[in-house]
Amino acid sequence: MSQRVKVVKSDPPESKEILAEAIVNIGNAAKKLLASGINKRAIIILIQAETKLSQRDIKLVLDALPQLERWYCR
Repeated sequence: MSQRVKVVKSDPPESKEILAEAIVNIGNAAKKLLASGINKRAIIILIQAETKLSQRDIKLVLDALPQLERWYCR
């Protein structure tokens, strides 16, 4: 079952600086979560219990979050 996401345009659009800062903050939060002492498998299981997403998908997202800054901010 796929979930539908409603995208709402902000008025006016966010600046590049604000979006870049948000990307950096998300990446940093993911790094802190993964270094928090709770193991990655436990994080995956907790997220899965709330979202019903596959463990594989959750793992892919958790692995990608710390890379966001490198991929999208220059």
